[in-house]
Amino acid sequence: MPLYSYRAIGRDGKIQNGSLEARGLDIAARELRTRGLTLLNIDPGAGAANHDDADSTIGAGSLRRQDILSFTNELSVLLRAGLPLDRALRVLIDMSSRPEIEQLLQGLLAGVKSGKSLSEALQPYAADFGAFYLNMLRSGEAGGHLSEVLEHLVRYLQTSKQNRDTVISALIYPAILAVVSVLSIVLMLGFVVPQFETLFADMGDAVPTLTRMIIAAADFVSAYGWLLLLGVTGLVFFVRHRISTEAGRRRLHQRLLRFPVAGEIVFEFEVARFARTAGTLLGNGVSLLKAISIAIDTVGNEVVRNALEVLPPAVKAGRRMSQALQETEQFSPLVVQMVRVGEESGNLDAMLLELANVFDDHVQSGIKRGLALLEPILILGMGFFIALIIIAILMGIMSVNDLAL
Repeated sequence: MPLYSYRAIGRDGKIQNGSLEARGLDIAARELRTRGLTLLNIDPGAGAANHDDADSTIGAGSLRRQDILSFTNELSVLLRAGLPLDRALRVLIDMSSRPEIEQLLQGLLAGVKSGKSLSEALQPYAADFGAFYLNMLRSGEAGGHLSEVLEHLVRYLQTSKQNRDTVISALIYPAILAVVSVLSIVLMLGFVVPQFETLFADMGDAVPTLTRMIIAAADFVSAYGWLLLLGVTGLVFFVRHRISTEAGRRRLHQRLLRFPVAGEIVFEFEVARFARTAGTLLGNGVSLLKAISIAIDTVGNEVVRNALEVLPPAVKAGRRMSQALQETEQFSPLVVQMVRVGEESGNLDAMLLELANVFDDHVQSGIKRGLALLEPILILGMGFFIALIIIAILMGIMSVNDLAL
């Protein structure tokens, strides 16, 4: 049977880490609850052991995304178990194994004990948690259902993490394949072809044209390989500098949206991010105008973000979101119609979340289609160039044999 690792709070209030075998995750969780344990985390295998190293840091000195997800999940569990906020923070401090997290929790505990709300205590860490997170907490505090809001945040963060991990995982293999293809061709030109060059040196014009072209390319790589490497490095720095400017970043985002397959994926990914954020905020009592403004800030593509900027003025003027989106002529009928249905039915938050789910499915399907096209293109491209080099060498060898005869 599968082995599950867990972290839980016992009846005595102490943290327990352990593992057990069960036929499934639900059965394992039910078994632990029958023992009187309050679950904090349960993962297949050694999930709890490597929990802290799941994601790389967002930036120097910043909290990791996984840290924020773990903090939210564990705090939600403790509050649902009936612990007051200050007691829950003390338990989390005892559980903490990283100085950054302990420092955060100590600061939150000090703020809560001085009379601040959790959202106010988190304000110094707004750069890590973001406006969306803090506004969700404020809505939960105002309505007296903080634990429920934390549950919603956990689901939101888990969905965002899953979508991000799906995209990253899908791009790993093509990236490795592209690097291997380039290195293979460079190695063939830089080290294999020069081994045959002396064989063709005395043949003069008898060397086939294709062979001469490959030898010339190999000579160039051998003599100026460092220059090629320097040029690629310079190009990378130039592109990074360009996209660090507003004009360059906007031009890049425009070109991304025009790509045949990638453009649709990027557009739907950004719209799904906006819709999920706005729908989650609206569902937790945040005003429409504030929810839209926060959701727009989460959009990464500047072209899509600028198109969505028409919404705050339209809402202030009392107009419908669907009408403002339709007038931009940049959003598909599906987006406009689902927003319109949400407005007319009074369930805008639910329709935005449904739109996010639909586009998330589209994004995953689009990534699969894109990879189905990209992988064979890379493989065939690498095979074509390597075959070209081999054919050129064989033609040269056959020419040598003809001269010998």
